[in-house]
Amino acid sequence: MEQYKREFIEFMVESEVLKFGDFTLKSGRKSPFFMNAGAYVTGSQLRRLGQYYARAIHDTFGLDFDVVFGPAYKGIPLAVITTMALSELYGVEVRYCSNRKEVKDHGDTGILLGSGLRDGDRVVMVEDVTTSGKSIEETHPILKGQADVEIKGLMVSLNRMEVGKGGQVCALDEVRDRYGFPTAAIVTMEEVTECLHNKECQGRVIIDDDVKAALDAYYEKYGVE
Repeated sequence: MEQYKREFIEFMVESEVLKFGDFTLKSGRKSPFFMNAGAYVTGSQLRRLGQYYARAIHDTFGLDFDVVFGPAYKGIPLAVITTMALSELYGVEVRYCSNRKEVKDHGDTGILLGSGLRDGDRVVMVEDVTTSGKSIEETHPILKGQADVEIKGLMVSLNRMEVGKGGQVCALDEVRDRYGFPTAAIVTMEEVTECLHNKECQGRVIIDDDVKAALDAYYEKYGVE
């Protein structure tokens, strides 16, 4: 596992973004872990987060693209900080773009925030986590409706590695299969477990044998092959 991935996992724990316990997800599933990207709130946290996205995008999709797009609402700051980090780390100038939930009819009009889209633009999408693919379902037609763009890929921070709505493959793979562009995550839950099981992080063991057993039981029920 790359060093930046280990650092990112510890960063999620340190920022209290990734927690372990008993949680009820929006889907109704009872989960032994929960991720809340809204817990990244300080300038230094956001700067580091953008750098992790930029490194993962560089390693997975390369740097041959024009726009970073983040679906509203959580994707908006992700697009901004990733664009900044790509400039800082790699000297690459790409544009940021996001959608609005409602079309604005005065001032800066339209459905988009940030840069407009042009025919031929190559776009990388960023999200915090994909559990159902709903945000992509909503924003993919917006992207395609604005210009003839090529989507180079979708990067999320964590692949939960559980079956999506179709009940066969994970949500990221469902998005890939439905829309035909690559999908990836900075880290997977398998990597998180490998990194944290019975190892100290922030002065304590985050995933002990009891938590590991709960994770195993969860993935026995909801995990992908």
